[in-house]
Amino acid sequence: MERKILIVDDEKLLVKGLKHSLEQDNYVVDTAFDGEEALEKIRNEKPDLVLLDLMLPKIEGLELCKRIRENYQMPIIMLTAKGEDMSKILGLEYGADDYLTKPFNILELKARIKAVLRRTIKTDIPITDQVIEIDDFAMNTIGRKVAIRGTNVNLTAKEFDLLLFLASHSGEVYSREELLETIWGYEYFGDVRTVDVHIRRLREKIESNSSSPEYILTKWGVGYYFRSK
Repeated sequence: MERKILIVDDEKLLVKGLKHSLEQDNYVVDTAFDGEEALEKIRNEKPDLVLLDLMLPKIEGLELCKRIRENYQMPIIMLTAKGEDMSKILGLEYGADDYLTKPFNILELKARIKAVLRRTIKTDIPITDQVIEIDDFAMNTIGRKVAIRGTNVNLTAKEFDLLLFLASHSGEVYSREELLETIWGYEYFGDVRTVDVHIRRLREKIESNSSSPEYILTKWGVGYYFRSK
């Protein structure tokens, strides 16, 4: 199955090179050079993945990331020339699935893309739902949807993976390194703070009080675990 990638960046030479390289791996690649053009193409073409630059004209990258995430579930990999940790973390706060700092190795980018897409299933393909019920959660492993006591919750792909994994291993404590390896895969080149950011975002969505969580708890000095009721 061909996967469609939308590259959103105003550096035309970089975009041209990325497009050519990704097409060599049989991806269908489209491009946008500003935030407004990107939104229009996302609405019309529904790409499987978005490569999104942080610095964009018309609608800047973080705002665009936020708007995409409000309406769509396709994974987003942020591309940024900024090296500060806050830029990376903030990209994840806005719903990005991963980030990569320029200049980057094209093989590393391809590994990140492959790892993200491996865990992503197009929701418009008609297949039978498989729902796992754990405590207050009903998790659709095909449509990648979650409901808490009948109320739907909008999770990103990685948030869904984290919840499903931890809930399926209730009571077992996993270190950030173990979660990074399990959820993001061997191809991931980021650091363990990515796990902390996703855990915090997940708590904000599923917990009544994210400062005093009921479900996803911290074992100080060790890692995270899911507590069954």
